[in-house]
Amino acid sequence: MSCRTGDPGELGEAEMPLIARAAIAIIAGLLAGYGGVAAGALGVACAACCAAWLRRDVTTAALAALLAAGALVAVGDDARRRSCDASLLNAHSWSAELEAAAAPGAFVQASVSNGDCTGRAALSVVAGRAPAGAHVRVSGDPVKSDRGLGVRHARIGAPRGGSVLLSLRARAGERIDRIFGSDAPMVRALLIADTHALSPELKDRYAAAGIIHMLSISGLHVGIIAAAMELLFVAARLPRRAAYVATLIVTAMYVALIGAPAPALRSGVMLAVATSSRILQRPTSPWAALALGAMIPLVYPRTVMEVGWQLSVIGIAGLIASGALARRWIAPRLEGWRAHCCTLLLASVVASLVSAPLVTWKFGRLSLIAPASNLAATPVVALLQPAIFLALICAPIEPLARFIAGAAHPLLVLFDGIASTGASVPHGVLTVAPTLTGAAFAGLATGSLVVACVSYFPARALLVSAAAFTAALWLPILPDAGGEGARGAAFEMHVIDVGQGDAVALRTPRGHWLLVDAGRAWRGGDAGRGTVIPYLRRRGGDLRLFVLSHPHSDHVGGAATVLRSLHPAEYWDGAFAGTSEPYRESLEAARDARVLWERVHPGDSLVVDGVVLRVLAPDSVWMSALADPNEASVVLLIRYGTVRFLLMGDAERGEEQWLMEHERAFLAADVLKVGHHGSRTSSGSDFLDAVSPELAVISVGAGNSYGHPDSGVVRSLAGHGATVLRTDRVGSVVVRTDGRSLEVEEGDDRWTLSRGSVRRW
Repeated sequence: MSCRTGDPGELGEAEMPLIARAAIAIIAGLLAGYGGVAAGALGVACAACCAAWLRRDVTTAALAALLAAGALVAVGDDARRRSCDASLLNAHSWSAELEAAAAPGAFVQASVSNGDCTGRAALSVVAGRAPAGAHVRVSGDPVKSDRGLGVRHARIGAPRGGSVLLSLRARAGERIDRIFGSDAPMVRALLIADTHALSPELKDRYAAAGIIHMLSISGLHVGIIAAAMELLFVAARLPRRAAYVATLIVTAMYVALIGAPAPALRSGVMLAVATSSRILQRPTSPWAALALGAMIPLVYPRTVMEVGWQLSVIGIAGLIASGALARRWIAPRLEGWRAHCCTLLLASVVASLVSAPLVTWKFGRLSLIAPASNLAATPVVALLQPAIFLALICAPIEPLARFIAGAAHPLLVLFDGIASTGASVPHGVLTVAPTLTGAAFAGLATGSLVVACVSYFPARALLVSAAAFTAALWLPILPDAGGEGARGAAFEMHVIDVGQGDAVALRTPRGHWLLVDAGRAWRGGDAGRGTVIPYLRRRGGDLRLFVLSHPHSDHVGGAATVLRSLHPAEYWDGAFAGTSEPYRESLEAARDARVLWERVHPGDSLVVDGVVLRVLAPDSVWMSALADPNEASVVLLIRYGTVRFLLMGDAERGEEQWLMEHERAFLAADVLKVGHHGSRTSSGSDFLDAVSPELAVISVGAGNSYGHPDSGVVRSLAGHGATVLRTDRVGSVVVRTDGRSLEVEEGDDRWTLSRGSVRRW
């Protein structure tokens, strides 16, 4: 099943089987299709087919066809999903299968269907009860969120049948709670892939230590349980082949019980391949086994976009590569415990290096301590996982189960201690904001490193890896090569979906960013790290200015992270006398990063690449008598050409009245970023008469507890002739202008807005 390339030494002992190359082609096509570059993938496929036809190379032609097929499948699936999401969003009742028990006040994930389409939804339950796995009828108010469909005020009908597996998983969770007590949240994560009860602080600690992947079910956990079961069956004197088959059956049942997440399913398939190989005594390439395990996207194409699946496949590729390297370089030189320790360290280092670009891209942080933390934590998990699994199996005999759970408690404490120690190492974790180009070069560097590990003659691959790594490091600090016109003579306003909060990014025609607010913060994280920085970095360009509207946490929460990572030249602030912890952190971050802090006043202005910013509020005298930071919001008017944008922060009726009395001549705008998330305390009728916007954008979180936006405000905006867009329903909104016309991009739709008039300064 293997196929050699032209250079017999290029892949050496770990030459790439044809099935693995086919898997790479399909996965690359799917990633290109979902990533919006299907045309590029089709172009590459056509060029490869032409070259293969000239060389009469059937294999290359087939791989090119698989690349094109993957891209087309992704494009078709994306279109189907958009249509399905719209259909589900337009319904008001659905058939649902509950993933957890539902009761008034609960927030439950479910699989929902309206007869034509099926999707996932988050239900905010106000009435009705049903057990996990039940099939029910759900009615409520649909909203679009960043995770799909949300249903507010969900009412649950009487249960009728249900999923046996989901019911068993719920019962397993109840048994874990009863047996493990205070250790139950961690055990739920390690055994049944339920991480809901883990605190944000704990997750952040494990992320900083580089072992957060161990908190969710992955190939590691499944492999450990499979090895323990095989050892148990062999100890019970089952024949070797019977032990293999029994291990496979138990592992398959376990993977099904936890819901068959992609990493666990990949591990299960690889285990089945390895077991079959041992029973038939037919050696199989590890690359072939990985290819089969990674082919879940053949059934569920969108799996390729899941971070867990991506990390699982990349991590195993790193382990296979480190194994090949260890056999060539460690085995001939060392033996015994020294060889074993060096092999483990090499595996941890290579796996961490190979997965680093993806981890950095997805999570905005790089743990330098990860190889050591993984090396220390892996043997602990190897002992812990079978122990807690055995306790769950023995749950019907509660005294025995509690005894085993008590014996596992020191291992849980040790596991958490490793995470705490790793997270506390000075400079052990770096906050990183990679650009798309930098991430691509880093991916090329680690891919070449894998090839170097498995090659007998690695010089060429190492040279490519070193060059790509150098480019990934140096590109972010080179001068912006985009230049004027790199993106056309267009100005863009991006109202980024950060949930219940604000983050508005302004992009100049030369590709520079001006950011107004940075979203909220929570224990262990913030929208700056999780949303804003990745959003800006993926689009490229530097941050020139950060503006804080006011010091409430849902606006300043991510500011410190943004300032430390993106280093804008200036920080504009209204300097309200009140304060908050995230606000103080932002000021300290500005000081540490040497960002110039400036208190702004009405009339202050700035011109960047033809984009004019003018501060309309707050006034110092007005602000001196205020107790509410909302009324001291920095209000900005932005002009590009003849098009005007008005950003209101969280300004309420009082500040609106001040503006009409002192800055009325500057209020008329084509685009209004609505104040205070559409609250009833903002956007008064007289104020809207003065602004008269063509487009009104409301930044608001789906299902928020404040009831934003107020339905009366939405009706008033529409009554004043504005097209109203909400981030809780359409996600991030991009408004683009050439200085004369307006183009709006929301979700997957793009349209031109007809302007009723042209307003000038």
